[in-house]
Amino acid sequence: MSGRKDHHDADQHGRTEPTLGDLDHLDEPSPLSSARDGLPHVSIDPERRRSAPQRPKRSKRRGWLWPLSLLLLVGVVAFAWVEQDRLRGLVPSTELNDVLGRADQAFQNGRLDGNDGNSARELFEAARALEPDNDRARDGLRKVGQAEVSRADAALQAGHIDEADQALAAARELLGGGSDVERLSQAIAKARGATVQTGSLVERAQQALADGKLDGPDGAGALYQQVLTADPGNAVAAHGLDQVGDALAAQARKALMAGDRAGASAIIDKLAALLPNDGELPALRASLVQVQKDDSGDLDDALKHGQEALRAGRMAGPGNDTALAYFKAALALDADNAEARAGLGQVAQALIVQANAAIDSGDSAQAGKLIEQAAAFAPKSADLAAVRARLSDAGKRSARVVEDTDTPAEAQPAVLSAQQSAELARLLQRADVAARRGQIMLPPGESAYDLYRSALAIDGNNDAARRGLQELPNVVARQFNQSLANGNLGQAGDRLADLSDLAPGDVGQGELRQRLAGAWMDQAEQLLARGDRAGATQSLDSARKWAPDHPRLRELTARVQAGR
Repeated sequence: MSGRKDHHDADQHGRTEPTLGDLDHLDEPSPLSSARDGLPHVSIDPERRRSAPQRPKRSKRRGWLWPLSLLLLVGVVAFAWVEQDRLRGLVPSTELNDVLGRADQAFQNGRLDGNDGNSARELFEAARALEPDNDRARDGLRKVGQAEVSRADAALQAGHIDEADQALAAARELLGGGSDVERLSQAIAKARGATVQTGSLVERAQQALADGKLDGPDGAGALYQQVLTADPGNAVAAHGLDQVGDALAAQARKALMAGDRAGASAIIDKLAALLPNDGELPALRASLVQVQKDDSGDLDDALKHGQEALRAGRMAGPGNDTALAYFKAALALDADNAEARAGLGQVAQALIVQANAAIDSGDSAQAGKLIEQAAAFAPKSADLAAVRARLSDAGKRSARVVEDTDTPAEAQPAVLSAQQSAELARLLQRADVAARRGQIMLPPGESAYDLYRSALAIDGNNDAARRGLQELPNVVARQFNQSLANGNLGQAGDRLADLSDLAPGDVGQGELRQRLAGAWMDQAEQLLARGDRAGATQSLDSARKWAPDHPRLRELTARVQAGR
């Protein structure tokens, strides 16, 4: 069956099936069209058809799509925001691929290391900076390290010891050690020792020992060690090294008896680095621990009572119940104690405030006494220099004949000649330049500190000079942070020393000392990783200067002693 029903079938059953009519002649205005499709004929004028307004089709049916589209758009944006890191990882990094491509090319061309930014090592490290977990960059650095091992081996075979040592240091940094690195390290040491004139080294070491020069690169200990590296069986050098150890042990015991805990600790560490198996070390360390334990209680008490005296206003004066007396006692127990030094600075600051008040009230004699007290333990304080200038200026004004006798001398402005005004302006300009250059306390006479003081000598109440002088601690603190960020640790130490002179009562300096010590210890670890034990020891000595009780010091010292 076809499924179609004819018209006569529909007529027979009483229903008519709907039809579409003749679609091929739909547009023909035939009078027979109505008869053909069974629908009435309707004609439309073409002009009316064109001008008839077009109604939107199914607008009501599609109205719900706009809210749905907006909802979907919000969802997509929210997903992209939450998953932005993962989505970013799916996008290829053109910069990363370019750096990796250049690194591979540099490796193929044999440019393993350098300082121009175009070596394989530098480029692979740049790639890791862009993407720390990139496997290709990590494998590339490992390949560079292995190539450096090969280069060191070839240089050693050719007799180029310095070149071999340089390549091995790079390999150690990249690979972190390994059997090949250790083998080559021993071979290079042996080759270097073969070229050393042990006879002249022994003579130099003996002279250094006789002069009492025990440590340092040119000290007896280091020179005897060089001899033993070149000639392990040299009995003269071995005996000389034992003598150095005995002398260091004697110095440590003397420091312990004198109560110099920090000095004794530094000497013991030097002895341990030189002779890690020295028989005196256990007893010396036990004595140091006992001294530290005995001093700790007394030190804590002195600091506590000093702070209490500060809060009570008992700054200085006769008797032992003043803040000054307590902080001095603390420094006698621990000469490098940062809290005690800050306490003395706070005492000095309080005395300076009292001196300013005495000047304001016209009591120059009392102001002078307070200034001298503060100068005894804060001689280079910026605030002290400013109040000294005020006192000097007040004395000049008191001696000046004032026409208006009803006006206090202190209220009279300084009368400067044209030459003095010009000199004052030049001094202030030079002081500002010196401060920006970091010439804070040195050179004498040309430092910012001295130039501001010279300006105040002309006009003790000059606002620009006084502000410049009192702003120096903030300038120094900023320069310290910049030097530390740049890795210039020596310069950072100079700035911290300047800050200690300019603002001795600043308690925040303790945190700066810890940061600087930490940077020196980081450097010591890097040098030790390169096999530079002497350099690592010197870095630890610098760290000990700023934070002798830092918890990392002992662990790093032990590592240096073991050569790890």
